[in-house]
Amino acid sequence: MALKALALINILVVGCVVPMVQGQLLGLLGLLRIQGILYCTANGNIGVNGTTTPVFPNALVQLQCGGNVVSTATTNRSGIFSILLDPLNFILSTLLSGCKLVVNTPLASCDANLPSIGSLQSTLQFIGNALFGLLNVGNIIPSGFQFNANLN
Repeated sequence: MALKALALINILVVGCVVPMVQGQLLGLLGLLRIQGILYCTANGNIGVNGTTTPVFPNALVQLQCGGNVVSTATTNRSGIFSILLDPLNFILSTLLSGCKLVVNTPLASCDANLPSIGSLQSTLQFIGNALFGLLNVGNIIPSGFQFNANLN
């Protein structure tokens, strides 16, 4: 009888400990992903009413926190960029409140009719988590680029 009670206690302990360990591993096995598409427009966003909007290839997208560049990515030929961050080095709330995306690549490089000085800037928006096996990915997108005539 004592052996059955001991076996039951072991099962209960394992049943309680394994989910806690998995939860801790998900926190350790995680990434923060900032991604989006940059368009070749005066504000870097898609055109209104579903019009065809060209993308902005080969643009350098900077993640700036407190005025310092902490990471960069270059848009591909489809205007897509992706920045991966270690959540142990970045706190989500700080990213959302104290960081922004900045594109200093001249808009004129994708359309000669657009300004050759100034930058595009966007704050960040958290849209949720996705699980890929044991990897927990926090997804962040630009909340909307705005043109800034100053380079800062």
